[in-house]
Amino acid sequence: MPKRILSGTVTSDKNEQTITVLVERRFKHPQMKKTVRSSKKYRAHDPQNQFKVGDIVRIEECAPVSKSKRWQVVVEASA
Repeated sequence: MPKRILSGTVTSDKNEQTITVLVERRFKHPQMKKTVRSSKKYRAHDPQNQFKVGDIVRIEECAPVSKSKRWQVVVEASA
């Protein structure tokens, strides 16, 4: 099974080797037929502490690194 890759914006880099990424998705509501925006925050492993707040990054599923981290940063996405 392939690993999921998501793209989002870094909202926090205060923790050591960890960033918080806000991933937003859009979908059409099944009954109202209106486009709805939904967002979710993921905590991702950033071993070199190279990403700062506002960066657009891609994250990939991985084995659990800690209690809350199941994602790792792949590469910075081009804006």
